[in-house]
Amino acid sequence: MISNNKALVTALTLIATLGGLLFGYDTAVISGAISSIDANFIDPMQLSETARSSLSGFTISSALFGCVIGGAAAGWLGDHLGRRKGLMCAALMFLICSIGSAWPELGLGRIGAMGQAALLPFNVYRIIGGIGVGVASLLSPLYIAEISPARERGRLVTFQQLAIVGGMILVYFVNWAIASQGNDDYLHRVGWRWMFASEAIPSLAFLLLLIGVPDSPRWLVMKGRDIEARAVLRRLTDETEADVLLLDIEASLKRKDDGLFAFGSLVIVVGILLSIFQQFVGINAVLYYAPLMFANMGASTHTALLQTIIVGAANVLFTVVAMLTVDRLGRKPLLIVGAVIMAVSMLTLGALFSAHRMGALSLCMVILYIAGFALSWGPIVWVMLSEIFPNSIKARGMAIAVAVQWLANLAVSWSFKVLDGNSALNASFNHGFAYLVYGTMSIFAALFVWRFVPETKGRSLEHMQQLWGRRETAAAAALGATRS
Repeated sequence: MISNNKALVTALTLIATLGGLLFGYDTAVISGAISSIDANFIDPMQLSETARSSLSGFTISSALFGCVIGGAAAGWLGDHLGRRKGLMCAALMFLICSIGSAWPELGLGRIGAMGQAALLPFNVYRIIGGIGVGVASLLSPLYIAEISPARERGRLVTFQQLAIVGGMILVYFVNWAIASQGNDDYLHRVGWRWMFASEAIPSLAFLLLLIGVPDSPRWLVMKGRDIEARAVLRRLTDETEADVLLLDIEASLKRKDDGLFAFGSLVIVVGILLSIFQQFVGINAVLYYAPLMFANMGASTHTALLQTIIVGAANVLFTVVAMLTVDRLGRKPLLIVGAVIMAVSMLTLGALFSAHRMGALSLCMVILYIAGFALSWGPIVWVMLSEIFPNSIKARGMAIAVAVQWLANLAVSWSFKVLDGNSALNASFNHGFAYLVYGTMSIFAALFVWRFVPETKGRSLEHMQQLWGRRETAAAAALGATRS
């Protein structure tokens, strides 16, 4: 697609990426409230060490249960309601979550007087927000990919990841600013509530902006609304190009053999494993628990939040690097290089923890790790997921991959608190065991990409089915040659 209206494409991309900003905001806002949640909800229960760590880990990661539901349902939602209305549903859920998480006692009892009984409604509201995150995590990059020209699609879809990390660093600043208004008592009493309530502002803005957004031309063709699809394509390109694209889209969507495995199982497996490895390298354990990680290094609460902002800044900076290189260097080289960087930094960090040698080098390893993720597995996986699935199975394929991604995220986020709070492991590794695991997973991620992941740079979405068709044919031929 050759866009003659870059301003419109860019504007629509920026609106869609607000879903990514809220994705980052909602998942990271809890990092500043972990100690307050423990103090208000968990500690009064006087549980054993393992039970306390498990319940705390569940509460911190409860939104991820919603992310799994939202990710699994987003494909159906996007196909039946459309990309735009699906994103509007996500925006509404973000808004409900922000208010409910801040004041979970609403309608149930006096604010601040319910104690640990408010934990259940708190988790329910977090799950609602998680559903919104799951929906937005699929539909935002999908919408951007479907309105973008092929030669710029990688760069434009990486706006999604930039928005995610932008939402994270924004909420790190918000959390730090709120925490700076008082001491720990203030934070535990009221500060944590304002952290969650602050999400209502971008949620409402996202909902209002989506009202004027056209739906994806590919979804319109899927619904037989070709006249509307042509009108949108003409706004995005020109009259001649719009007609050519419309024919390509119609051909790619009207295949008779359009089952989930119509293009073989490899494309589904690659999508799933990209999602799993994106989480098993440990990124969200680092981001969700950044203040705790820095506290384990000896930092005070205030210093830990400041260091978290540094991590967020590195995330933004190197995501921009990915944006500038993804359409020139390609997807596959960046994924491999990023995985190697993460492996080195996590294994080194784990060794430093184990040796009780915390200091500037530890902070440098965290920043290096974030840099490796931000220029590769953060943005590039979302680009790949929006590209690799042929049009006729795209929504279903992405829904499976995204749902699995959130399941993997849940496993990592929940298990981190258990691993980090385990006395036996800490006696041997001093809070470093989890980072050694993440470094090992990064090595496996690099090997997986090198062996199984194809390059998608510069290919149109309509021609993606040819890539997998050729790979399946080649695989079959190789198998036949082996048998003969």
